[in-house]
Amino acid sequence: MSRRRLPLLPAGHAAARPAPRQPARPLVAARPPRVLLIAHNHPSLHPGGTEIFAHELFGGLKAAGAECLFLACTNDTHRAPRPGTGFQTLGRSADEVLLWAGHFDHFHQSQIDLHGLVPDLSNLLRAFRPDIVHVHHTLLLGVEMLFLIRRVCPDAKIVYTLHDYYPICANDGQMVTPPRGEGGARALCTKASPDACHRCFPDRPADQFLLREKHIKAMFGLVDRFLAPSRFLRDRYVAWGLDPARIEVMANSRPAVEPAPARDLAPGAARDAFAYFGNLNPFKGVTVALDAVARMARQGLSPSLAVHGGSLYQAPEFRQRVADGFEATRGLATAHGPYRPQEMPALMAAADWVVMPSIWWENAPLVIQEAFQHRRPVIVSGIGGMAEAVRDGVDGLHVRPNDPADLARVMTRAMTEPGLWERLSANIPAVRPTEEAASLHLALYGELLSPTSANLAPAAHIQGNRTR
Repeated sequence: MSRRRLPLLPAGHAAARPAPRQPARPLVAARPPRVLLIAHNHPSLHPGGTEIFAHELFGGLKAAGAECLFLACTNDTHRAPRPGTGFQTLGRSADEVLLWAGHFDHFHQSQIDLHGLVPDLSNLLRAFRPDIVHVHHTLLLGVEMLFLIRRVCPDAKIVYTLHDYYPICANDGQMVTPPRGEGGARALCTKASPDACHRCFPDRPADQFLLREKHIKAMFGLVDRFLAPSRFLRDRYVAWGLDPARIEVMANSRPAVEPAPARDLAPGAARDAFAYFGNLNPFKGVTVALDAVARMARQGLSPSLAVHGGSLYQAPEFRQRVADGFEATRGLATAHGPYRPQEMPALMAAADWVVMPSIWWENAPLVIQEAFQHRRPVIVSGIGGMAEAVRDGVDGLHVRPNDPADLARVMTRAMTEPGLWERLSANIPAVRPTEEAASLHLALYGELLSPTSANLAPAAHIQGNRTR
């Protein structure tokens, strides 16, 4: 099948080939905006952090009075049967729609089946006529859809929340080098370049990485405002070449919950219950945690590690490594499998500490916010957005990434140092509730839609109240 692309335009020239303009829909100050939110899947099919946050924001915006439509792109036939049309509603909800994407080119972050997707998405845009299109990912959809949105809805403002590093890094957005040879280690990457990326993927010449970057940046030139949930991620995109005046830091949020009670302990008993939450994949560090527990056992310690999450779509070699890790920690580490959001309070009630030894940079993991909501200190790798969210020795502890010995040392400290848990848990900050996040987003939308301030740089907010 031949590739069909929308014509590329250089950044700043989005109106060079405009579609026939629709009559502008004048904004009345009292009328909330009409917002189309786009994510790369729906949390009921794929409960990843981006999908969960985008969907919760959708609910918060609706509760605040905005007219919203949630569009989730998917091609996950393992979770839901594909209908005969491109669109599918979820249950009885008319404002949540699945868009079944075609073949997606992961390397170029590009949609191949434009002949099938463009008419459907164009019709939806014309029917809904959004004031704001808030994109939370173009995975599966394709970055070319930013150009389509601009053509079909020339008066709408495009907001794009950068949840990860997919546009920068062709290695599944991890900014981690692939392992070299059998048993080879992964290394953290600090900056992408055509030559450096070619060294990671020698089968692709360097000029392909240059063209990939120029293609994505050309589409990103159509975005009115980028949001970054962490300063670390914002800095990575600035280093990549995005204009810092177009990227605002706005922290993620969680729905308010009642904190789970702390475990009742006998006098002198250790806070030795650790919990891991998240997908079991090579980048989240579950094997690092299992190795750390095995080392502690050899030292005569008996921590407990509850592992909550599944390993769907992982390579057999990695799944075997995880199985071997559980075998080596039999009686100490327990695999509980995937969990539902409503189970989190009960799971947190059984834990003293949350362990997150990811070996990649991460951005703004929801697990950290969930742990903080329940007053649980978090042990994290001291890199990326994790190090930004968790203050070492204040509300959590840092470890060296991909270092089971250091994790074992810090976990030993956590379960043996008197008063440490009480001091750290007392310093945990409040987590921004979804209602506040919705209010901040509506304020941003209003700024963009205001004819007097639509093009103002967001620098004043980068250090302001949108960051916490």
